[in-house]
Amino acid sequence: MLDQGAPPHHDGPATPSSPGLAARLMRRKPVERLVAEGGQGEGGTLRRSLGLWQLTMISIGATLGTGIFVVLGEAVPKAGPAVTLSFVIAGLTALFSALSYAELAGTIPVAGSSYSYAYATMGELVAWICGWCLVLEYGVSVAAVAVGWGEYLNELLDGTIGVTIPAALSAPPGDGGIFNLPALIVVLLAMTFLLGGARESARANTIMVVVKIAALVLFCAIGVQGFRSGNYENFMPLGMAGVSAAGATLFFSYIGFDAASTAGEEAKNAQRDLPRAIMLSLIIVTVLYVLVAAVAVGARPWRTFTDSEASLAQIMTDVTGQEFWGTLLAFCAVVAIASVVLTVLYGQTRVLFAMSRDGLVPKVFSRVHPKSGAPRANTLIVSLFCGVLAAAIPLGQLADATSIGTLFAFALVNVAVVVLRRTRPDMHRTFRVPLAPVLPALGFAFCVWMMGSLSTVTWVVFGVWMAVGLVFYFVYGHRRSRLATPDTSEAQKQQ
Repeated sequence: MLDQGAPPHHDGPATPSSPGLAARLMRRKPVERLVAEGGQGEGGTLRRSLGLWQLTMISIGATLGTGIFVVLGEAVPKAGPAVTLSFVIAGLTALFSALSYAELAGTIPVAGSSYSYAYATMGELVAWICGWCLVLEYGVSVAAVAVGWGEYLNELLDGTIGVTIPAALSAPPGDGGIFNLPALIVVLLAMTFLLGGARESARANTIMVVVKIAALVLFCAIGVQGFRSGNYENFMPLGMAGVSAAGATLFFSYIGFDAASTAGEEAKNAQRDLPRAIMLSLIIVTVLYVLVAAVAVGARPWRTFTDSEASLAQIMTDVTGQEFWGTLLAFCAVVAIASVVLTVLYGQTRVLFAMSRDGLVPKVFSRVHPKSGAPRANTLIVSLFCGVLAAAIPLGQLADATSIGTLFAFALVNVAVVVLRRTRPDMHRTFRVPLAPVLPALGFAFCVWMMGSLSTVTWVVFGVWMAVGLVFYFVYGHRRSRLATPDTSEAQKQQ
């Protein structure tokens, strides 16, 4: 409170009038400040150790495998043989958004990904909403992929030692089990790598990515031998609505380039390498997705894809008549899906790191271990949360929840790139979206269209998630934002 004898607030610069609620919600974080704070955490800094090769492998590691090894069995019943078209549509939607990501990643190379881009262009409330969507996108997708990992682990165990994990311990409630133990195990394994630091995690991921690419090439070479043109008759049995619904589910498989953008503060030359890694990885992944889906549907009637997430291994066995090939693919899938868990979990921790540094979530998420240069407490908390989620919720519900969070965040990125072009036209950009604002507008429209293809239940879950996020923001983040409580040194400079 002011003393009774205190001068009016307009007499001195030390007591400015408080901005209104709308102004506080729209406050933006300057790009220069975002970049200057890059790598800085509580008690230490992140280490810049990743080059173009490692960044591209992070993109591919987070993307390649999710849709093919896990969600293909969920998507084919929705679209039939036209699932290949669903992959193309999902990939095209991802491409438009990837172009926007590439421009912003080269301009604002920080850990927060689309959360930070929104903070610099559309204000704190929109940034919070975007960051909350990323928490849904990354955290839930880790759980979704981990669920599918257990399916392939059972295929591998059955083909090697003739033993499988009982359904009670390998499936969540609602899918015939009590607790999905394999899903929890793979998340904890990924956590172990991440605790060692970004460089060590990138090395492990690179090995796993090479294995998964080799596995998919092998599948195409063998699966094409069982190709039957009759399996493509009645190409679109459920119409364009089915293709769209499958595409919305499969879009969850294209979040890899988003994970790469979260590595902005650990890249050696982020402005140059991030845009290249994003575009290169998306091209490689889309080509492989379409090829494998085309071979899979050609080798097996589409109506038979409803019984297991481990469908590719079963196709290999059916085509060759030998258990060995299916077992080999199951082994490669176990390795491949583990890399998705590793890289997406990495992205989740880095988004929370950026939000914590801005004061919107607790400081524990931005504490950096001085020896490993990694946010260890952050990694432990996120891993345990995702592991429990994976062990308790069925795959289909997880995949759709991830898709809607991803699409919403990507839609905001397409808006952000146009806003930054208008507000900071002279800013140096290492990559520029061609035909802007047309392509960003198309990216936004595609995202909204695919969101509309998701089920009512998914929208209800999303609405509840957003409501919880807004309550948290107004109770905690809005009051503790560093933009609301600037550092003493910054305040002194302004006086």
